[in-house]
Amino acid sequence: MIFGLVEEVLKDCFIQGVERGFWPADARGLYKLEEPKNKAHGDFSTNMALVIGGLMRQPPRQIAIKIEGLLRERIDIFRSLDIAGPGFVNLSVHDEFWQKILPSACREGDSYGLSETGAGKKVLVEFVSANPTGPLSVGHGRQAVLGDAVARLLISTGHGVTREYYYNDAGRQMRVLGESTRARYLELLGRPACFPEDGYQGEYIRDIGRQLVEEYKDSLVDTTDVAPFKAKAEAVIFADIKNTLKRLGIEFDSYYNEHSLYENGKIDEVVGQLRAKGLVYEHEGAVWFKTSELGLEKDRVIIKNTGEPTYRLPDIAYHQEKYRRGFDWMVNIFGADHIATVPDVLAGIRALGYDDRKVTTVIHQFVTLTRGGKQVKMSTRKATFVTVDELIDEVGPDVVRFFFLMRKADSQLEFDLDLAKQQSQENPVYYVQYAHARLASIARQASERGIKMPAIDETPLFLLSLPEEIRLLKYISGFPRLVQGAALSLEPHRIIFFLMELVGEFHSYYNKHRIISEDISLTQARLCLSRAIKIVINNGLTLVGVSAPDVM
Repeated sequence: MIFGLVEEVLKDCFIQGVERGFWPADARGLYKLEEPKNKAHGDFSTNMALVIGGLMRQPPRQIAIKIEGLLRERIDIFRSLDIAGPGFVNLSVHDEFWQKILPSACREGDSYGLSETGAGKKVLVEFVSANPTGPLSVGHGRQAVLGDAVARLLISTGHGVTREYYYNDAGRQMRVLGESTRARYLELLGRPACFPEDGYQGEYIRDIGRQLVEEYKDSLVDTTDVAPFKAKAEAVIFADIKNTLKRLGIEFDSYYNEHSLYENGKIDEVVGQLRAKGLVYEHEGAVWFKTSELGLEKDRVIIKNTGEPTYRLPDIAYHQEKYRRGFDWMVNIFGADHIATVPDVLAGIRALGYDDRKVTTVIHQFVTLTRGGKQVKMSTRKATFVTVDELIDEVGPDVVRFFFLMRKADSQLEFDLDLAKQQSQENPVYYVQYAHARLASIARQASERGIKMPAIDETPLFLLSLPEEIRLLKYISGFPRLVQGAALSLEPHRIIFFLMELVGEFHSYYNKHRIISEDISLTQARLCLSRAIKIVINNGLTLVGVSAPDVM
């Protein structure tokens, strides 16, 4: 797009400067071309002069004058050039270059913004990964939406993506789940029951108990083995989790059971590998991993003195299997409670001889629900915490997804329930979706009035010369680059921010200027612009899994 064109021109400028002896070739690739945050500084800005000046130990502004001189030879592209601050060169291109973006956007339609940047790259995105001990909490909900949006972005840039859910149906948590279910089952039959001290208290356990009563009557009363109770609870809870995720439009390609790592000897294999490298020792009955020899502050226990592995050990084994399955990039979406274990797992991966740069971990912070400016707990009939289902019931899946992506993953998120339920432009979801619906309405009005559109190459796009129109064209032009950047940085919130800015510009433009008027040529140009904006909004919302309604 335009950015790429200017980037090539700047590269040619650098090469010419080298050929003319203005500066050495050492600065090649060290400078940047950026879009200034302050739009008054032009369309683009480069720090080339500062980089070259630093290498040559010369005043950057002197270098900037030479750069400006070379760029002025391209008056076919640049309408203005100026030197700012210590030596930044600001560049603005002619309006016609922005106008030329519309034909490609309109032709590509649903494909506009997609690319093959990651073609041939096999990526595993692991997220949610909650053990089947209860309904999904809002924290898991944020992780689910974040992980799915990351996967969507990677797919949109050509990556081969596998969405994976990692869970454990064994261990202490699951045993307690079975004991809790057995106790509720006995209580419902009027039999003596001992509820575990740290058992699962949610009403959902009682619901599972009722199902057991209906299915088995009192035939399990004398069963001391928790296995049938655990199995039933796991099946019901996992079905509930999958249904919740489906309500959010999320489905997984694979489910990986942590317990299989024990059954297949993968846990013992890792311990053996680390022991062979002299990175494991025993102390006070526990097995320790020498993470201090791998750049970390202190060693870590990987097997307790009870013989039970800590979370770190199966996680290391699981990651080794990810490498063995041939993934080029492994993306982990974790909650803040995983911060402490991530460095240890990566140390384990390095110790086993793998390139830990292939693993990227995105840590998301907590979610707070508010109503009337105060933190609230919604109805908790199903659990002792707020469930994703309750949140969806109250505000709908589109709002849940949009709100969960309105902040960077590493920022705490305040979910304003009052705002989320508003059907007004104060609600950011409504604000963006309403723009799409308004654009669809404009297209319908044009059709009803019999306005015929010429071929896209024959549309008088040069008439789109208002400052507001040029700004909208810049947003359209920048969309493909934004998608690529958001995908590679694993930052879906950037799509949300972009949509809100674009929609703000559009609403302002719409309120000032008529799209459909008596001037047929101008109407045709503005309808073309409207169509492209609608395409970008639709594609942006699709990337984050939010619907783009034509009517509201």
